[in-house]
Amino acid sequence: MLGLASRIKELNPGIFIHSVYVDEDLDKDRNAGFYGNVNEQLELVADQIAAIPELKGGFDAIGLSQGGQFLRAYVERYNRPPVHNLITFGSQHMGISDIPLCRPYDFLCQVARRAAKGAVYGKWAQENLVQAQYFRDPNNLEAYLGANHFLTSINNEISTSRNQTYMKNLASLKKLVLVLFTEDKTVVPKESAWFGSEEVPTEFRNEEQQVILGSPAKAIIPMRSQPLYQEDWIGLRQLDEKGGIVFETCVGEHMQMGDCWKRLIQNYVGNSS
Repeated sequence: MLGLASRIKELNPGIFIHSVYVDEDLDKDRNAGFYGNVNEQLELVADQIAAIPELKGGFDAIGLSQGGQFLRAYVERYNRPPVHNLITFGSQHMGISDIPLCRPYDFLCQVARRAAKGAVYGKWAQENLVQAQYFRDPNNLEAYLGANHFLTSINNEISTSRNQTYMKNLASLKKLVLVLFTEDKTVVPKESAWFGSEEVPTEFRNEEQQVILGSPAKAIIPMRSQPLYQEDWIGLRQLDEKGGIVFETCVGEHMQMGDCWKRLIQNYVGNSS
């Protein structure tokens, strides 16, 4: 994120940029991207943002990968100061159905991945492994709905505890720009960046989830066919109907942004358009 911040400053001299962190120590902050309680991290970040005078009138936000759904969670739960435009690059808005692969010598990532896959819906994983907290297995949705306390919350998937504030806050955005990487093999499915998810297997039945009978394996439910959109659990439909959702693509693998970010920054950052 720091590299992108410097390039944005070159593109837009004089702009104020704050890079959100969980820990001021860079190594500990990177570690927090794998280990920690996301709900607790969000509370810390909300306090951090609220204490920055330059942001008190509102701001435009950019989320890279999992940072995108975390910033969306900030909008839904806090939004003080408010976000005007939110751009998310390759984010996992509908979760992931497989834990992302790691680079060959990224041992921190590899240890976290093995731990998450081993007991993804266990209490310890759901409170301490970041990727486990947005793991949404279409073959095991009952376990997901019962164990998860982050993604089920920000997507308002539990009918008995839906939060109307989430709907109001997300719908207040001027633009939600959803960027998908065309060759993404890290985010499974890649369409999660556009609020897409794998269809539920036909044998699954649960009152929290609509089932499409006879659906082929690995078929994708697009955003506008999702129950959370059709029933507007989080304000996504309201935002879409006022023209507030923008679908974009970057050609390449996960976070291989090339120059595709430039036009988006020019259009949606720093001018509250």
